[in-house]
Amino acid sequence: MRDHVIYESRLELSRLLFADFDPTACGIVAQPFLLKTVMKGKVRRHIPDYLLLTGQVPVVVDGKPLHRLSKAEVEFTFDWTRQTVESRGWKYEVWSEPPAVELENIRFLAGYRRDWLFSPEVLEELREVDLDGVVLGQVAGCLPGRPEPQVRSAVHHLLWNQTFVTDLDRPLGPSHVLRRAA
Repeated sequence: MRDHVIYESRLELSRLLFADFDPTACGIVAQPFLLKTVMKGKVRRHIPDYLLLTGQVPVVVDGKPLHRLSKAEVEFTFDWTRQTVESRGWKYEVWSEPPAVELENIRFLAGYRRDWLFSPEVLEELREVDLDGVVLGQVAGCLPGRPEPQVRSAVHHLLWNQTFVTDLDRPLGPSHVLRRAA
């Protein structure tokens, strides 16, 4: 997506990283709109954290730590927001702490997101080589004429943009098996 998006907490930042890693995401807007209504004689207001634009329906996202989700005011606000958003045919998501290992892997791969930093020739060579089933630690050997650090960083970029995928539920390492994305 490339643009900067504001965030107010590390939890919101983690949602932005996951959105940036999501190939269906084509845009995200912080604090996209104000919801306002009168319920039981009381004015209710809520500004969701994000509007995530995908190839399908928009997704309205609110982030809140797990330990705060059971508070009555939070439950009420999020239930009301869900009903409002879903009544328009959109999706609603409450984002809490993601799995720590997956977050760390995505955070690591985010360092390889900027495509202009990588040799187009090396990227193309990696796309052309059959890496399906190859472990990450052996990728550099598939391009013997290229410097190992250049190949390693290029394959991390291709993992970021999901040309190749691997299991991100365990710490990323040389034994991870690459698969060509569908």
